[in-house]
Amino acid sequence: MSEQVLKLFKDTGVIMEGHFLLTSGLHSPVYWEKFRILQYPKHIEILCRMIADRFKKEKVEWVAGPAMGGIILAYEVAKILGVRGIYAEKEGNDRVFRRGHPIIAGDSVLIVDDIVTTGGSVIEVIKAVQKAGGNAIGAGVLVDRSSVGIDLEIPFFSCLRTTTKTYKPEECPLCKQGIPLVRLGG
Repeated sequence: MSEQVLKLFKDTGVIMEGHFLLTSGLHSPVYWEKFRILQYPKHIEILCRMIADRFKKEKVEWVAGPAMGGIILAYEVAKILGVRGIYAEKEGNDRVFRRGHPIIAGDSVLIVDDIVTTGGSVIEVIKAVQKAGGNAIGAGVLVDRSSVGIDLEIPFFSCLRTTTKTYKPEECPLCKQGIPLVRLGG
């Protein structure tokens, strides 16, 4: 199945090569432009169904994702599971639920996101869920591109696991070669 998933990403031009600044602050010779696949509802449905299938036996009451890309994924996974989908917006250094998202104490929440490198956005959403009184019961992502794997202390699933070289800015060989740094994501 992972070869089919990788083909979806390649066919939609998601995987780009160059010298990129990632949201995590790390540099990489490969960038995954997630919004290219988010344009294709049929592809997103396939990937979100993989996430939903992994967590369908859990008592999911909400599916939450970080704004921006996580909004589409939360909606689609929630639709498949027959529950409500919400998203957490940036507010300073945190993520919060606004716009009347009424998570109440004890609600079970599945976290979804597009691509993780360090897990930062997923961790922010987990904290927002906990702050609202909910229980984060799992996390599902389209791509786990972390170098050592993510340990969120909750069940974790990725549609595709791949490793992509990343560098701390001060150790980046692409910078040392003078290759211009490009920031594409947010």
